[in-house]
Amino acid sequence: MYELIQISEHNYYIQSPAKIGLVKLNETEVCLIDSGNDKEAGRKVRQILDANGWRLRTIYNTHSNADHIGGNQYLQKQTGCEIYTPGIECDFTRHTVLEPAFLYGGYPPKDLRHKFLMAKESDAKELTKGALPEGLEALPLPGHFFEMTGFRTADDVVYLADCLSSREVLDKYQIGFLYDVRAYLSTLEMVKALKAKLFVPAHAPVTEDITELAQYNIDKTHETAEHILERCGEPICFEHLLQRLFADYKLEMNFQQYALIGSTVRSYLAWLKDNGRLKVRFEDNLLLWERV
Repeated sequence: MYELIQISEHNYYIQSPAKIGLVKLNETEVCLIDSGNDKEAGRKVRQILDANGWRLRTIYNTHSNADHIGGNQYLQKQTGCEIYTPGIECDFTRHTVLEPAFLYGGYPPKDLRHKFLMAKESDAKELTKGALPEGLEALPLPGHFFEMTGFRTADDVVYLADCLSSREVLDKYQIGFLYDVRAYLSTLEMVKALKAKLFVPAHAPVTEDITELAQYNIDKTHETAEHILERCGEPICFEHLLQRLFADYKLEMNFQQYALIGSTVRSYLAWLKDNGRLKVRFEDNLLLWERV
């Protein structure tokens, strides 16, 4: 863990729970794509930088989930680097209570205010084209989170953040976190057609061809939607639906999983309702979901 792996002349990644990209800007300066899940990840990254005699100029965050920005604060304090994060993700990075608050739907209890959902705040600026060094191109990847962004480098390496998961993860957990189902499927269709020297997903192996894995993620997303529709064959309230989905997928309920999977299921419900495949009705002051 936290091994530096070179994949092209100027491109590397650091093996960690969510891969951290590293791009050499010149002989002495580098930028990071994400920073790991906490201060300890930041410390490990700093050790790698020091061992190679590199100065960290910039961190480019793909999105604001805690496991991708957790090392920001430590590395910024240690190196004085700048941090850029896309769109609304920048607000979440500067005010990290927004992630557990968004997931919970209100002020989050202490059970959700921990490093896995609430990173340390950092002084991020909004990512613009002018903030990118020559040869680094931003690649919009919305769906998993609000304005998630990947990056294509001058060496034709594409860092894909969380826009897809490995087959092993999908087969084990069945339902992965996402915010906007429509945008997610559109992103996957775009990614499926991409060509590059190498693709570096944060939670899947590095590969030269992303097509098959992108299609598997698309299929799993539709499969989850169909399963939710099936469970809504009779009018059902959200809590009972979530309970049945946890049983179906053999998941164990705790506060964090309730927030993450619950938020994802609500996103599916919204997408299915907007597409005219689900309807709602209110009975005894209870909102019930029902297949059309």
